[in-house]
Amino acid sequence: MIRIENLSKSYPTPQGRHYVFKDLNIELPSGKSVAIIGRNGAGKSTLLRMIGGIDRPDSGRIITDSSISWPVGLAGGFQGSLTGRENVKFVARLYATRDELKEKVAFVEEFAELGKYFDMPIKTYSSGMKSRLGFGLSMAFKFDYYLVDEVTAVGDARFKQKCAELFKERHKEASFLMVSHSLNSLKEFCDVALFIDRNNIVYYFQDVERAVALYLSHEAGC
Repeated sequence: MIRIENLSKSYPTPQGRHYVFKDLNIELPSGKSVAIIGRNGAGKSTLLRMIGGIDRPDSGRIITDSSISWPVGLAGGFQGSLTGRENVKFVARLYATRDELKEKVAFVEEFAELGKYFDMPIKTYSSGMKSRLGFGLSMAFKFDYYLVDEVTAVGDARFKQKCAELFKERHKEASFLMVSHSLNSLKEFCDVALFIDRNNIVYYFQDVERAVALYLSHEAGC
């Protein structure tokens, strides 16, 4: 369960504060994967970041009795001067027991296929290498909810297939909160939906197809 109570989020602009959400109240049921649908700039990624604790609301709170991942594949949080191995160890110490530490590091090392670069500073990595490390690190831990913002696979065709297979395995065991421009992916992985309309009002749908249809009708009316 994830319950959002009286949540407001805004940003300053030259024309005054722009509210992304204002006094949002909604509860997401346990055991359901949720599609978050809306136009560009509607606040989908902002909502995901606040649920994951990466961004903070102006007011209100998010209550949950579930474990929630950081956004899958997030590479921006790596410390550039540390090696891939050192970054993975740092995260593993936060999310795993001492006994699990070696197992988690070995999982990411094998999955990311970085070879000698795993023991080189992150600042020497290409963006693709960072993405592979980030995806492997996200999948190394078991969460009740995985936050998925456009990222389902990275790398060449073979590695993308490898990512997709692991992604589907995790989906059997956990729920997703998912933002994607691929409406087919949302239909495939999600059970219910949140639709953010033009006025940043959030509607809950028990049927993803209905939410997608409403989104397409809004887009057609632009």
